Amino acid sequence: MIRAYAVPTVRAVEDAAMAHLPEGELMARAARGLAKVVRARLKANGGGQVVALIGAGNNGGDALYAVARLAKWGYACAAVIPATAAAHAGGLRACRKAGVLVVSGGSDDREWVALVDEADVVIDGITGIGGRPGLRTEAAAWVSAIPDDAWVVAVDLPSGTDPEGRISSARSVIADETVTFGALKPVHLLPAGQAACGQITVIDIGLDFSAAQVAVERLTRDDVAGLWPVPTARDHKYTRGVVGVVAGTTAYPGAGVLAVLGALGVGPGMVRYTGPSEVQALVHQHAPEAVTTPGRVQAWALGCGLDPGDSGAARTIGSIRSALATALPAVVDAGALALYEAGRAGVTILTPHAGELATLLTRRGVSRTRDDVEADPVTAAQEAADLLDAHIVLKGAHTLIVAPSSFEEPVRVSTEAPAWLGTAGAGDALAGIIGTLLAAGLGARDAASLGVLVHGVTADRVSAGGPLRVLDLVHALPRTVAELLRP
Repeated sequence: MIRAYAVPTVRAVEDAAMAHLPEGELMARAARGLAKVVRARLKANGGGQVVALIGAGNNGGDALYAVARLAKWGYACAAVIPATAAAHAGGLRACRKAGVLVVSGGSDDREWVALVDEADVVIDGITGIGGRPGLRTEAAAWVSAIPDDAWVVAVDLPSGTDPEGRISSARSVIADETVTFGALKPVHLLPAGQAACGQITVIDIGLDFSAAQVAVERLTRDDVAGLWPVPTARDHKYTRGVVGVVAGTTAYPGAGVLAVLGALGVGPGMVRYTGPSEVQALVHQHAPEAVTTPGRVQAWALGCGLDPGDSGAARTIGSIRSALATALPAVVDAGALALYEAGRAGVTILTPHAGELATLLTRRGVSRTRDDVEADPVTAAQEAADLLDAHIVLKGAHTLIVAPSSFEEPVRVSTEAPAWLGTAGAGDALAGIIGTLLAAGLGARDAASLGVLVHGVTADRVSAGGPLRVLDLVHALPRTVAELLRP
């Protein structure tokens, strides 16, 4: 499990550590670790020119002390400091003592331009976890001058990104590597910042996060074996879980097939399908083991391929409403999202994409557009989770799993899926996968997180860097699960 901590939590942990350490010790540890990383990159990539871009905060101090150390190790180092704000005084003294060239980065002082242009490594120490999204004019000019062939190392986070990872910014550093201290922050995992971070290196500076509240989590492939509902010799089809699938219409029959195959691909005891007779016949062609008679169900996957305005889908709509009226766990997708009302007794997972989430919110008096959701997906998903009293799986390049605030659960994020997965039918398969995991007895967060991860890993395998068909994905699910469970 990869975990990240909110900025106030990080500050509290740092304060607790500093209460028992000599003044400046944490910064010294951070600078030492940063300098070692930069030295390793210089040795690996060649070159010896280092330029640090310095802001007024403690991240600037980390960077100044690091370049002072690099200069002592024999590298040619320079620091570009603000023309209108004071850089870290102790860091500046260390740099001048070590022979680092310190220049002003003001618009009237152009020496810095040539220095940045010749750099092999650029250290971004402009802003840190106390910063806001975006760059000031002076800093934006520095960043635009970074040559394409320089290795950019961001200190704690790429300057200009949102430390909490919620708000995207067009004006930020795009790092090749981010060196952070103690633990990850939300910016390193969430959509608004993750892509700008590049590879991430965490330096241990002696902070204790064991009792700290986690803000963001990401499951890894190694987590699957510990969470997956693996059957034992004493299990049978009912203890393994029966998932009911109400999906597919005469207009979109394939959605029913893909939802059923997605469910079957991850090991249910039984899939019980409800839908139009024409779709039932198609389901049986692809999955003769699917049961199409009424009976026992332990969780539902609802709505794939449904247009709630389709007058020919009245019976399917009725079946979905009946399922939602039960206290059984349910995955609510596509057309069933319009039928869902907050306050149902059972565990509920809603699986919208950004446009569907905007519609869900707007229908309930919180006006949002797709652009609004994409600009701040975490906040939008949290609004929906609280308003609708359901776990939200916000599908996208970064898929978010967000619980109602009352659950006090960290946001989970998954980035396993390739961009090729953005294709018709992918969500149908996902709904079936999550439905099976709910039927097996997993809670909403783990069922959603595992389902999204396995879905994405399988898509990555099937794609192999190129286009994929969802039918190939669902057929590849058993092998993916087996590989992830293998010791």
